[in-house]
Amino acid sequence: MESKPAQKQAARVEALPNLKAAAFATRKRISSVLSNTDIAELLAQQAERETGILTRAFRRAARSAFLWPEEVSDLVAKARPLTELRGVGPFISKKIQSWIDKPPRRAKTVPAIRRDFISLAQARRLLASRSAWRSNLRGDLQMHTHWSDGSGTIAEMADAAANRSYEYIAITDHSKGLKIAGGIDERALKRQGAEIAEVNAALSKSAKHSTVLRSIEMNLNPRGEGDMSPDSLRSLDVVLGSFHSALRTTEDQTERYLAAVRNPHVHILGHPRGRIYNFRIGLKADWPRIFVEAARRDKALEIDCYPDRQDLNVELLKIARDQGTRISLGTDAHHDWQLEFIDLGLAAALRAKIPVDRILNFMPILELKTWAQRLRDRTTPRK
Repeated sequence: MESKPAQKQAARVEALPNLKAAAFATRKRISSVLSNTDIAELLAQQAERETGILTRAFRRAARSAFLWPEEVSDLVAKARPLTELRGVGPFISKKIQSWIDKPPRRAKTVPAIRRDFISLAQARRLLASRSAWRSNLRGDLQMHTHWSDGSGTIAEMADAAANRSYEYIAITDHSKGLKIAGGIDERALKRQGAEIAEVNAALSKSAKHSTVLRSIEMNLNPRGEGDMSPDSLRSLDVVLGSFHSALRTTEDQTERYLAAVRNPHVHILGHPRGRIYNFRIGLKADWPRIFVEAARRDKALEIDCYPDRQDLNVELLKIARDQGTRISLGTDAHHDWQLEFIDLGLAAALRAKIPVDRILNFMPILELKTWAQRLRDRTTPRK
């Protein structure tokens, strides 16, 4: 007769195939669950097969998928209607449900114009697992108000920031060169500065408040030159510079970026690639060279957290990390509720393992202002 230890060992050996089979089944079930990013790609592919109004509906739903706060699979598990989701009506709901019931074979590669985007649900799940990361956040460094193409007032954006316990926000309305976005000129910028001073004075009387930083999203031409007078920029706390033209060229744009980084009036280069989900792939450049130059000059490049942009993306952020480049997070919010987009930037920076001391938004306000002033005082690169 076998001893009890021998019997237990034999039982474990017999159970091993069953355990392996169960583990395989679990892995297969998990891998077959479609994430919101998977569904976004399926919606985009379906849009390419449709015509007319259906094409537009599926394209709109694909973009909206990155904003859905919960995974579709979770809604289905709770028997909640998919029409709760932005951009999803009854027709598209049925299509998504059919994919959930019978997941189609996934494409081996996603087209570059739709690649490396994170969904809000995915970002929040990642951030929930690393709560300390989010606690480093002190502010948002890109947003727009009714002074250009935003919908809210400065006070409304500041109130929304205070509700998120931010120490500061930067108001970065467009400059005069971008007329289509209602860009402001030097005189309007000065008037806006007076309003910001009034808002800050009123907010300072509240126990819970954010400080509003004076800033601008200055339009840069392809030579890296800004459209605002240097005198008007000196009174600002920080200057964001962005390209808004010649964004579909296929030629290498390294020199354009180097010129922008070397512009003595620019602290942060906004939405660097100029990409937009399923609309514009963005510019090509020698990115390691650009990040090296930015690091030498202590300039920052942005993660524009707007869901359609997510620019810089994780792939480029890893290169920036390796070069020690500073990173700025800006939601590019045009409405106060869009401050929630910051989660997409936080998740991208976390995925790319950007060091805490390289992220501007993790700085206290005095340190941030000191950094910006130091750049103004020094126009030559570090050696």
